[in-house]
Amino acid sequence: MHISVLLNESIESLNIKGNGKYIDATLGYAGHSSEILRRLEKEGFLFAFDQDEEAVKFSTEKLNKINSNFKIFHTNFKNMKEYIDEKVDGILFDLGVSSPQLDETERGFSYHNDAPLDMRMDKRQKLTAYDVVNNYNLEKLIKIFYEYGEEKYSRNIAREIIKNRPINTTLELAETIKSSVPEKYRNSAHPARKVFQAIRIEVNQELEILEQALLDAFSLLNSGGRISVITFHSLEDRIVKNVFKKLTEEDEVSKKLPTTKTNQKAKLITKKPIIPSEEELEKNRRSRSAKLRVIEKI
Repeated sequence: MHISVLLNESIESLNIKGNGKYIDATLGYAGHSSEILRRLEKEGFLFAFDQDEEAVKFSTEKLNKINSNFKIFHTNFKNMKEYIDEKVDGILFDLGVSSPQLDETERGFSYHNDAPLDMRMDKRQKLTAYDVVNNYNLEKLIKIFYEYGEEKYSRNIAREIIKNRPINTTLELAETIKSSVPEKYRNSAHPARKVFQAIRIEVNQELEILEQALLDAFSLLNSGGRISVITFHSLEDRIVKNVFKKLTEEDEVSKKLPTTKTNQKAKLITKKPIIPSEEELEKNRRSRSAKLRVIEKI
């Protein structure tokens, strides 16, 4: 069963009004969307986005059992402004890979099971993990492992991958990574974790689209509307933190003016990110790195 991370905290943070309009930018298997929909009255409406065909099919059935006040778009949230031309009262982003994607061996997201190197969230796209692993040159591999995985043995790993090409499956890749790092490092945590994260981010262009998507989402908000974002690693969290900082800061000119008026666009609802409770961590090990940040449009 898929457990939505920080479910209660993220839903509460949206401050849902029964007649409001909301967007779930990362529908997944409708954990968050179900809770939003249950809180909406007849005039309320939910829009949802997901690029994963299986998630869209599953969630359509699941949400229809609650009510029909929703519309799902089978596309990445980076296209939000193309599909929504009205103001909304809250937008939720739950970033990262959903549990069913990790659990479906054939999707190739996991380094624990053997599968073809895929890692596409949207199966319609061309670029796969196989292309990254087998076709990228040394410098490009080092760059994505270091920047997207924060992996200190990026150079060793990239060299070993190139030496062992072609690499066809997830376990082949995991073994290649394992053999290219010191034994002590191997024993501290699974050495493939950071590299698999980096490849997944590259395949799905996760970080490239995030900043602009957050700014687009903000432009769709009504005054008093909120954006709640759940991140799962420091790279995502840094982008969210910086975008929120930009939106909540006064510019230097207005700071010096002798007036109580402000040109701030938003206020931070979370001064520090909300993290999962001990209880949630016990139930769902995958929630250990999750952070929730919330902003409100002025």
